Amino acid sequence: MIDLLADNAGTIIVSAALLVILCFAVISIMKDKKKGKCSCGGNCGSCGMNCACRKK
Repeated sequence: MIDLLADNAGTIIVSAALLVILCFAVISIMKDKKKGKCSCGGNCGSCGMNCACRKK
């Protein structure tokens, strides 16, 4: 078991770092959505998403 962890330590560390970054990104998106922020790029006229800015 220790050999498996030692052989794949780099992969495990990189995977854990990517998972942490993904979690922070999802949390940030959820907070922005609760605040009513839109992430469609600012041009709501051509935005296909149903953002809060299209409802204004």
